[in-house]
Amino acid sequence: MMRSQQRQSNFGAALFTSVGVEGALGSAVAQKISEAITMGLIADGEQLPPESDLAAQLAVSTVSLRAALAILRREGLLETRRGRHGGSFIRSPRDYTSAKSTERLAAMSPSQLRDLGYELMAVTGVVASLAARRFDEDNIARLLELAGQLASAELPEQRLSLDSRFRIEVAVTSQSERLTRRMVTLQAEYSDFLWLPAVGLDQVDCAAQHRDLAKAIQAGDAERARSLAEAHVADDTRHILELRWGLDG
Repeated sequence: MMRSQQRQSNFGAALFTSVGVEGALGSAVAQKISEAITMGLIADGEQLPPESDLAAQLAVSTVSLRAALAILRREGLLETRRGRHGGSFIRSPRDYTSAKSTERLAAMSPSQLRDLGYELMAVTGVVASLAARRFDEDNIARLLELAGQLASAELPEQRLSLDSRFRIEVAVTSQSERLTRRMVTLQAEYSDFLWLPAVGLDQVDCAAQHRDLAKAIQAGDAERARSLAEAHVADDTRHILELRWGLDG
């Protein structure tokens, strides 16, 4: 298998492992798939695997999976087509709505947000350091491509997706399956806060930070990669906390 093909395979495996849940609760499965759609990890129009295969990948029963798919259909995130070329197809939201994310942010205390930021900083720093030791040129090309796309993205949902995918791609580059799974989970908790309109994040500055990190990884400078990654998360968390404090007036 070619390295680029292996990279894509690892990325997909990380995604589907990450959306597994303990127990057979359809709503929990639906939530995890919904988060993956929001982050752009499952593309608009992408066909899901057959139910039996997807249930096995998510480590849930087919009954729980069908309940999850029914929820996603009701929410307009999934379309089921009949016939020879039928199946279940993803329908990504066309508009980024922030009301649900703002409500979730308001329900978290500043200390909880700070702890989330600390955990993300720790994981991000480690994967960046490992990526600088384990990358190949396909990884670097992909990181730079995502950074470039973020700089020119016009829609908020595109910025959210590209930013999350970059950060997860760094974890994929680290070649640690456990850390990649953890990064996917953390991005699902964190990334929609970061791209709330009220945060006012500058996408050009964010893309520049991503390019600097990609270059540090390409140079094999593990310490600089770790430092840049941790500083980026620290800055992001400060912006989110400022918005959270503002919600309290």
